[in-house]
Amino acid sequence: MKVPERKEIKNRLHLDLRPEDQAEEVQRLEALGATRISVGQGPEVTWVVMADPDGNEFCVLRALRSEELEAQGLVPGFSEAPGNAAG
Repeated sequence: MKVPERKEIKNRLHLDLRPEDQAEEVQRLEALGATRISVGQGPEVTWVVMADPDGNEFCVLRALRSEELEAQGLVPGFSEAPGNAAG
């Protein structure tokens, strides 16, 4: 719901999106009306800060590397189907 007042404080909720392809997702979001914004992050960060058309900020994170996926038990293509369980 749009309100006449400007945003003056931080969002109560902040979303971090972690797509498989960061650049592709940023491009898709820009096509939907989101814009890149600066909140003081430097050029060395691995995420992109964006805002939706209403000014709500969110971040698009880089994809997890394979070792990060494995550490979290999220190995791509692995299925817990019968016969695939480790043990």
